[in-house]
Amino acid sequence: MTACNHSRWEPSHDYRPLETTAERQAWRVTALTGATMLVEIVAGYAFNSMALLADGWHMASHMLAIGLTALAYLLARRYANDPRFAFGTWKIEVLAGFASSLMLLVVVAMLAFESLWRLWQPQQIAFEMALWVAVIGLLVNLVSAWMLRDQHDHHGHAHAHAHGGHDHPHPTAPGKDLNRHAAFVHVLADALTSVAAIIALLGGLWLGWNWLDPLMGVIGAVIIAVWAKGLLLETAKVLLDREMDSPIVAQVRTALAQEADTEVADLHLWRVGRNQYACIVSVVTHGEASADRYKAHLAGISALVHVTVEVNRCAVAAGV
Repeated sequence: MTACNHSRWEPSHDYRPLETTAERQAWRVTALTGATMLVEIVAGYAFNSMALLADGWHMASHMLAIGLTALAYLLARRYANDPRFAFGTWKIEVLAGFASSLMLLVVVAMLAFESLWRLWQPQQIAFEMALWVAVIGLLVNLVSAWMLRDQHDHHGHAHAHAHGGHDHPHPTAPGKDLNRHAAFVHVLADALTSVAAIIALLGGLWLGWNWLDPLMGVIGAVIIAVWAKGLLLETAKVLLDREMDSPIVAQVRTALAQEADTEVADLHLWRVGRNQYACIVSVVTHGEASADRYKAHLAGISALVHVTVEVNRCAVAAGV
């Protein structure tokens, strides 16, 4: 008996795009903002500017987030073919975002505390020097935002393997790079904080409103907190596989309902890529439809890249 070449039935579980542009840009932005962060923090303490410190620490959080993003890209690429990862390494990127959001909450607490303290105990500020540094920070943020702008990714992986109840019938949909998009939104938040710092310093320089500087520090902390909360919730949802409220679930049920005398007994859906989902479904029927027939009904849902169908016959279940 000739041995079957099982390798042809073994699909790739690397659902990441092939391009590495996002990784290269992330490392460049990390280096750029790291240098600017050091300048702003040192200048903030030297010139007693809380708004400048807020912008500097916000850039530190930005550098941390982008650095983790770049490292996640690196690790996901390095371990893409490691068989220990059942559904690929995309969630390494998500885990990096989750970790950075937790660290950002610590930065928020530090900024809020020091800003409130300086509202209570005002200090002399070297407005003109601090203003120059804040402008430089804003320019760096704008350059970083341009480098991290969202770009449509047309790279995908085609899977056309089927075996038993498993199927990989679709090319993966490109989807949005949530990792890079989150970094892009974060850079915009940095830019807003830089603008707040500039407004505070101008108010102090022209109008003598020294209280505006620590107030902008509080505003900067709020901006970071809002971003951190959004990222925390989004990444936690993916890591915990909380996808059963996804529109894809309803699409799967509707597609399976096309087969007469079919009831969905069990359905599990979770994300394995930016816009790619794995699905395990169990159906009950009196009919003779095979697993392949049910998978054919799901073929129109391009987001499904890994499908397993279990068919239970009512007659068998009743012992007939």
